[in-house]
This record gives sequence, C-alpha cells and structure tokens, in this order.
Amino acid sequence: MEQFIVESNINKRIDSYLANVKTDLSRSTIQRLISEENILVNNKKPKPSYKVQKGDVISLKKVEAKEIELKAQDIPIEIIYEDNDIIVVNKPKGLVVHPANGNPDGTLVNALMAICKNSLSGIGGEIRPGIVHRIDKDTSGILIVAKNDKAHINLSEQIKNHEIEKTYIALVRGIVKENEATINMPIARSTRDRKKMTVTQDGKKAITHFKVIKRFFNSNCTLLEVKIETGRTHQIRVHLAQIKYPIIGDEVYSNGKNEWNIKGQCLHAKSLKFKHPSTGEEMFLEAPLPSYFSELLEKLS
Repeated sequence: MEQFIVESNINKRIDSYLANVKTDLSRSTIQRLISEENILVNNKKPKPSYKVQKGDVISLKKVEAKEIELKAQDIPIEIIYEDNDIIVVNKPKGLVVHPANGNPDGTLVNALMAICKNSLSGIGGEIRPGIVHRIDKDTSGILIVAKNDKAHINLSEQIKNHEIEKTYIALVRGIVKENEATINMPIARSTRDRKKMTVTQDGKKAITHFKVIKRFFNSNCTLLEVKIETGRTHQIRVHLAQIKYPIIGDEVYSNGKNEWNIKGQCLHAKSLKFKHPSTGEEMFLEAPLPSYFSELLEKLS
C-alpha cells in the first residue's frame, strides 16, 4: 500500500493528480483502481470526479498483473515494423486478436508470444498482453502492440486523446452519392442479438468519416477511405450498413448478401499515424491489402 499526502490545493481530479504522481499508471488504470476500491482518500472510496484537497491522504493498493497461462504458437504474421518498444503487424482476416470465450488459443496474442518471447507488456492483468487496440476477427490490417508497460501507457493515452489516426479501406455495396461525409450515430449492443451492435440513441458516441476513392458503376459498389474518431465495436460496419451501404462480404450486417462470394469482409485497416512512445517521433505505417481484396478490385476495374 502506497500513501500520498496532497501538499497544496491544485484543483485536479484524483485520476489526473495520480497520473502525474504515478507515471507508471494510466488514467484509465487509475479509474479502474478507484472503482475496485483499491484507491482511497482519507480511508474512503472517492467519486471518480473528486478533486483532491490540501492535506488529503491518498492510499493506493496497486494490483499486480495476474500471471497468465498462454502458449506461444507458430502462426505466420507479417511484421511491418519492430523495435524495443513496439511491434506493428498486418493482421490477416479470420485471426482473433486475443483469447476469449470460444477462442482460447490460435490468436494474434499467441503468435506474438512466439515472436516476442517475454517482451510484451502486462498492463491490466488480462489475457491480452501488449494489446492496446484491436480490430475485428474478419477485418484485416495494421495493428500496433506494446512491448513494455511504458509504451503501453503512452499508446493508450494517445488513443484516449484521439491522437492516433487510423485509416481504413472499405468496399461497400451501392453507389455512394456524397464525395465525403461524416456519420455521427451512437452505437450500443443489440438487445435482439447480443453478437451484434446497433445504432441507438441510448448508445455511446460514435463518429465515422469517409470519402469516396472510386465508384464502380457497372458493379454497383464504391471504394471508400474511412477514418474513425471513436473506436466502438463494429463501428465502421454498423455505420455504413445503417446508411444503406453495407460492406461487401460482411456476413453480419449485409443481410447475408455476397454477390462475389468473398470469404471475409472487404474492410482493411490500411494505416496508422502516431507518435513513437519513447522518442516522440511521428510515425506513419501502412499495411498492404490482402490478396482477396486487391484481386476483387482488379476484377471490378
């Protein structure tokens, strides 16, 4: 148990204050510790919005990451970039990012453990070491993974502050009329089908920007560049289906229609722009389209 005494009135929320005092903890981790009553102010659980006062005694019980049993597996993964802090990969479609119910192994995490050995971050104590963001099982593309806790915290903060720019390529059914547009519709889990997400006024804020790359009039489809401000589950797929331009090959949100018999949806995480967690250098990395996607585009041209 660590204790801190606030020495002056600094008018800061407790999570912000502790993030400055404890640089090895992110604000999201601190907020989780507060909810779990592992952070107390004057021996009482504070509200997340509590602003620290001079003389406050803050007690912090840091919960160590749990030991996890994950086996390294030799799964081929294309590495786009790697150094001592991060590894950036091109995830193939069909590969789950981290173990969960129904997918205990055979995931990207299992593959990374074989590549990185013991050099993945362990923040959060969950069975997803190094994973700071994810993409759907059937979405291919670029993914950044932290190899140590410092990098993990830095990248998580960049994501929270919308400082990482993610760009996707999507092929949708229908001829999109607008050259570019923004979809601002809240998303939540469907009450009818728990495996699906849906647009609902009770959902969380979700913003998607898109612009047309090319229209294929003879085939009634459009190639889009998509950027997201928020990272809700299935966000791009749900938003595009909601405005009647479902992603080709999406078995969940396109009513089962798949004229081209594509195995996997035509949604690819193309690029990431971010600041290196150690050097602060701005980085821009791209992942090439998977063959099934690029071959379909050639047929349509």
